[in-house]
Amino acid sequence: MPSTSIRKFEYDPDSRFLSVWFVASGRHYEFLEVPPGTFTAFKSAFAKGRYFNDHIRNHYAFRLVT
Repeated sequence: MPSTSIRKFEYDPDSRFLSVWFVASGRHYEFLEVPPGTFTAFKSAFAKGRYFNDHIRNHYAFRLVT
């Protein structure tokens, strides 16, 4: 299902970086050391925004990509 808050996301299994682009702000963040299983669950979640808020946000270090 498309998300109203997350425009797109990508995952690099080698670096374990999860890149997320947000709709409202247009900002792009990288979340560090995200395990492959967490990404798989995020990718298959029906409500990606809810999964992100419950399992990724405030659980992994991140940085704003400029």
